[in-house]
Amino acid sequence: MRISLTKSRRSFSVRAGESLLDGALAAGLNLPHSCKSGNCGACRAHLRSGRIEYPRGAPLGLSAAEVAEGYVLLCQARAATDLELDPVEIHAVAERAIKRLPCRIDSVTALSHDVLRVLLRLPAVETLDHEPGQYIDVLLTGGRRRSFSLASPPHDAKRLELHVRRVAGGEFTETLFADGAVGRLLEIEGPLGRFTYREGPAPMLLLGGGTGLAPLLSILRHVLENELERELKLYWGVRAERDLYADAQLRALAARYARLHYVPVLSAASDAWDGRRGWVHEAALADLDPCAYDVYASGPPEMIAAVRRDFAARGVAAGRLWFDSFDYAPDALARQATSAATRS
Repeated sequence: MRISLTKSRRSFSVRAGESLLDGALAAGLNLPHSCKSGNCGACRAHLRSGRIEYPRGAPLGLSAAEVAEGYVLLCQARAATDLELDPVEIHAVAERAIKRLPCRIDSVTALSHDVLRVLLRLPAVETLDHEPGQYIDVLLTGGRRRSFSLASPPHDAKRLELHVRRVAGGEFTETLFADGAVGRLLEIEGPLGRFTYREGPAPMLLLGGGTGLAPLLSILRHVLENELERELKLYWGVRAERDLYADAQLRALAARYARLHYVPVLSAASDAWDGRRGWVHEAALADLDPCAYDVYASGPPEMIAAVRRDFAARGVAAGRLWFDSFDYAPDALARQATSAATRS
C-alpha cells in the first residue's frame, strides 16, 4: 500500500500487516511517536482519504471525539487501502539520519535490584548523531524490537548509555542480567523519537517515572554541561527507596549546578523516608505554577495520562507539554503473561 503525507508531499510503502509507523520509520521518516503501543497518542495523524484497520482493537490513545474527527494512531493502524495522511512532522528531528548499526555491550552495571546501566560501544568508524531525549531500537530475531531511551547526551556519545529494567520473562532483558552479556554483539537502529530538547528561554520542568528518567537525564546533562542558561526542576517518581537507582548521581549534579533542583518522590515509601510521598506529578503541581514551565514528562502510560489530564486542567498549553510514554512491546507482554501463567 502507498501512504502519502499531504503536507510534505512525501510518501512511503507499507507491507501487509505492517503498522503505518513502522513503514514510515523503515523509509527514514521519523514521524512523531512515543510508546508504540497506542496509549500515549503521540503518533496521531488525520486520515484524509483511505481506510485503516486496528488488528488489536481501537487504541486507548484516541478519544471518541478524535476518532469522529478522523484521527488515527500510526503505531497501531494498518492500511486497508492506499492512504493520505496529515501527521505532525517534526522536521528538526527528521533531519537526523536513522541508521542501522552494529555495536557491542561494553559494560553492564547493576544500579539497583532491577535496573542495569548498559553501555554500548559503536565501531570506531561509526557515530550516532542524535538529539537529547531520543531512543534506539535493539533489533531481535523475527523482526522484533526493544526500545531504549539514551541516557547519555549527544556530546558524550563515545558509549551509548541505556537504563534497562528487568522484565519477568523478558527475552532480551533477562539475558542482560545473566552473566556473559559483556562483549555481546547487537544490532541497533536509531536515533528515533520526537521527545527531544527544545530551545527556549522558559524554565524546564522534568517529570520522570522509573526508568523514564533516562531521556530526561540526557536532556538535563545537555543543558547543564553545555552551559545553556535555563533553570531545571527535576521530579523523579519511583515506588520505594531501593528504586532510587540514580539518586546519588542526581544529588551530585544538583550540588554542582545551582540551577538544577531535584526532588525524589516515593509512592510506597517506608516509615523511615523523610522526603516527598505520593505521585510525582502531584508533587510538582503542589510546589509550582506549571504554566511557567516547558514540561517534559517521561514514564509509564498511566503517569503520562495523568500529566496530560491534570496539567491541561491547570491551564498548561499543549505546545509546552512533551511526553515519552514507556510501555512494553506487545510480544513482551505476551511472554510475561505466559510466564506468570506457568508459575501460578
